Amino acid sequence: MLDAGEPTPDPVAADPADGLLPPASTPPLRVLSAGQTLLGLLHLPPGPGPHPLVVLLHGFPGNERNFDLAQALRRAGYAAVVFHYRGSWGVGGTYSWRHILEDSARVVAALREPDTAAKHRLAPERVAVVGHSVGGFAALMTAAVDPQVCAVASVAGFDLGAVAVRCRTDPAGRAAFVTAFEQELLPLRGTSGEALVSEMESAGAEWSLARLAPRLADRPVLLIGTGRDDVAPVQIHHEPVVAAYRSHALPRLEHQVFMTDHSLSDCRVALARTVIDFLDRSVGAAR
Repeated sequence: MLDAGEPTPDPVAADPADGLLPPASTPPLRVLSAGQTLLGLLHLPPGPGPHPLVVLLHGFPGNERNFDLAQALRRAGYAAVVFHYRGSWGVGGTYSWRHILEDSARVVAALREPDTAAKHRLAPERVAVVGHSVGGFAALMTAAVDPQVCAVASVAGFDLGAVAVRCRTDPAGRAAFVTAFEQELLPLRGTSGEALVSEMESAGAEWSLARLAPRLADRPVLLIGTGRDDVAPVQIHHEPVVAAYRSHALPRLEHQVFMTDHSLSDCRVALARTVIDFLDRSVGAAR
């Protein structure tokens, strides 16, 4: 236990104080979504809680799952969950963008259910969603339709709505996206590059992140772009969203660009500090 006046350990660099009970744990998580069992891990901090919860949403196809961020969040006093969507990494069902949105909303709702929250010592009224790449898209979309989400962060967010517009007007660009998606299908099932592009085009403006501004105006929002990103270039996926949210005068908008690649390969510590600082101000840790 910490003595009175002793500084709190840095959650990015140090383990929590000894003696907190119950101890930290990492129970497997199973959530039923549209008849399929989603698989994940819940990173529970030590102490009685109730702990605020952060739902971490990975991108396409899920090579980077941000477990380092989940561990840092746990050390900072947040419960953090990482899970796989339908049709990905051995989970049943078929993979699609819309299923990502449905599964993200379902996991957020499931972890707020009284029995689940009580079992894992969670604070159901203090839930944030943080996503990377397509997970950033899903995080913003989830928060936009769920006013109970307290705060949302998008990291190198991939704007499917913006890409849909480009695919409709640029046949060569469209073909490039079909090819790029095809190359990432090994851990996925029930889809194809053509199906994923067609789904984007069908949704069109419905999936534009810029259009979400009115529905996010009452929440803290963090947008992180990546300046050396060849997957979600800031000129297409970050700057227009920031401009739209600023013009709508979101009072609790924060945004910045890290000069790194799409996976934030050389900015993981800075990412963890930025996200934790944002959540401490907007949700508040239990530490």
